[in-house]
Amino acid sequence: MQKSERKQGFDTVLVANRGEIAVRVMRTLRRLGIRSVAVYSDADADARHVAEADVAVRLGPAAARESYLRIDRVIDAALRTGAQAVHPGYGFLSENAEFSAACDEAGIAFLGPSARAIEVMGDKITAKKAVTAFDVPVVPGIAEPGLTDEQLVAASGDIGFPVLIKPSAGGGGKGMHLVHEPSALPEALATARREAASAFGDDTLFLERYVLRPRHIEVQVLADRHGGVVHLGERECSLQRRHQKVIEEAPSPLLDEETRARIGAAACDTARSVDYLGVGTVEFIVSADHPDEFFFMEMNTRLQVEHPVTEMVTGVDLVEWQLRVAAGERIDFHQDDVVMTGHAVEARVYAEDPARGFLPTGGTVLAALEPRGDGVRVDSALRDGTTVGSDYDPMLAKVIACGADRAEAMSRLDRALAHTAVHGVQTNVEFLRYLLADERVAAGDLDTLLLDARAEQFEPAPAPDDTMVAAALVRQQRLIVGGRSPWETEVGWRVGGTAPVRTRMRSPLRAETVSMWGAPAAARVHVGEQPPVDASVRDYAPEPGGSLGAVIDGVHRSYRVSESGSDVWVSDDRGTWRLGEEEVRRIARSRGPQQAEVLSPMPGSVIAVVAATGSTVAEGDPVVVVEAMKMEHTLTAPVAGTVENLVAVGEQVGLEQVLARLVPDAGADGTGADGAGEAPAEQDDTAETIAQEAS
Repeated sequence: MQKSERKQGFDTVLVANRGEIAVRVMRTLRRLGIRSVAVYSDADADARHVAEADVAVRLGPAAARESYLRIDRVIDAALRTGAQAVHPGYGFLSENAEFSAACDEAGIAFLGPSARAIEVMGDKITAKKAVTAFDVPVVPGIAEPGLTDEQLVAASGDIGFPVLIKPSAGGGGKGMHLVHEPSALPEALATARREAASAFGDDTLFLERYVLRPRHIEVQVLADRHGGVVHLGERECSLQRRHQKVIEEAPSPLLDEETRARIGAAACDTARSVDYLGVGTVEFIVSADHPDEFFFMEMNTRLQVEHPVTEMVTGVDLVEWQLRVAAGERIDFHQDDVVMTGHAVEARVYAEDPARGFLPTGGTVLAALEPRGDGVRVDSALRDGTTVGSDYDPMLAKVIACGADRAEAMSRLDRALAHTAVHGVQTNVEFLRYLLADERVAAGDLDTLLLDARAEQFEPAPAPDDTMVAAALVRQQRLIVGGRSPWETEVGWRVGGTAPVRTRMRSPLRAETVSMWGAPAAARVHVGEQPPVDASVRDYAPEPGGSLGAVIDGVHRSYRVSESGSDVWVSDDRGTWRLGEEEVRRIARSRGPQQAEVLSPMPGSVIAVVAATGSTVAEGDPVVVVEAMKMEHTLTAPVAGTVENLVAVGEQVGLEQVLARLVPDAGADGTGADGAGEAPAEQDDTAETIAQEAS
């Protein structure tokens, strides 16, 4: 379908969001000649969306509740800048009925549905009732306001196990729990209520029968104020971790044309059930074993994170159509005009460490390396110097690829990810490529449990020898830049010959002593116990993310490299490795029984102190709960012993900060109060024969 290039109704639009979605919305505003207004918190003062906007307004401190969630401040920013419309993005206030109503009261167009539609679809119980009236199929279960745990337990027998506990408010998988046995239901309900109350301020729960081998398929809808409703095809979103989507594609490889037409019609009826206006997504659950049966799950009354795959296969700019229908225009095409051409796949790049249970990470972006090429699109919030903290969601960017068919789209996405790196911040890019290479994923044989099963088998690749050589070359190149005399350099020069410069290089999975003789222009390098190789730098750009061309053991190689203190980040089409000269501490769970400290695995805030000072715990008992990037992490006792807590609820903590200490029980695995937590020192086992071999 042809994209329009004309300005649609508004001169100035405020984007009430941050990150990659704010940048993406501004891209369409810029194309249409519409003035953009950004809002930001103190944590985002130097963010990319602020730099790319025509005007930017500060909302408040880093905490979302004091900035991005302050309706009064967002409305004030819109009025002061002359914004005639507000685009809410997703998350934050995008599905807040009070915000929609506040915009209407202020005479500002809200680029989304009415407050009533948000309220009905924002409550999963009332949503199921609304769509049932329009004959949209729903999953068997019990969904009534105010159900107690006892009532839910009593109803579970008629529903049948396994059952899925779902909070009535909110989304993103928070508060959802799969329960296989009746005996586990009471405890799971208590946990779900606590999580729902914390995340959404509403602990209302309901139960649904769990569909075996479930696939998550959603349909994009568009509705105008003149009664026009169309759908723009479906997206497959079954590759999820803890109910959070990771890889999405359009169209679904599961559906045939007849089912595609029926599920699209059901999505349009869902929109009609609440007189929907604008862009929205209707989510369905489909059994992989019975693909002709589908059930309504919920409706997201906003733009979705995965909307780019729909845009790429239909040619429709969904943000432009949000503007057009909000300005009162009619949809100027019919359902038969919507054609999905080819295939598109999207991968979400998160600041997280898959090797450490997908714990959130952070840091300063030294270099944001993004792919280019035919059929490749990147929606990103990153730029060099960006600080990735723990205040907001850990998603950094989305890499999207399209092709003539699914195989070509998947292949292009893998190549694009091979050229994606964020120096300075650990990401999930290696895991994304591992997932794309999976046989079932390649075949389109998906379900919502597949990713979690594959995650248990994931093992990141250790840094290859040549990357350690590259890091050593970079380090030595930096040391000799500036024309310093031989007496001031560390290349091992001395009267009568050279001595090796030895560096203990460490990556998360590997530590080796790297020895170098000579200068980077012509060096001999020894990695651990491997035979020495000749290495030389051919070209080197010292800026962050700069290129390094080198010949290592007769092979011409090309890398992208960044330096930060004693660390060198090295990327090529195999992956990205952080190589440091200093020992990296490990989190408490990886230290084994001898460690008697509980360390925070990421920056965040303490939301619960489970074990009080003086209490005794067994190994594996919960001690402290830390929240970061909208995720809770329960930290457990590494040994049995007596607790000494060092933090309080509400306290902000740093990466690997000691949160609690335990005095171990006497004789627990040879660990006592004396020397508890002392890990054995690692020895540098470099042999004296190294120098002889390279002489």
